Amino acid sequence: MDIDIIFRIAGIGILIAILSIVLKQAQKEEQAEMLTLAGVVVVLIMVVQLMNQLFTVVRSVFNL
Repeated sequence: MDIDIIFRIAGIGILIAILSIVLKQAQKEEQAEMLTLAGVVVVLIMVVQLMNQLFTVVRSVFNL
């Protein structure tokens, strides 16, 4: 597993957290919640793709 992926996920988390704080300070709580939800969805998509790669490798190792 590349360390790049971990940094990418952490970067997305930090960026979403900062933007969410800015939106909450601007009295836009609904947009902040939607931004947080969008960030979670993006990270989950990345994790699902990684899990797909993992299962592909496991299948090839065990010839399934």
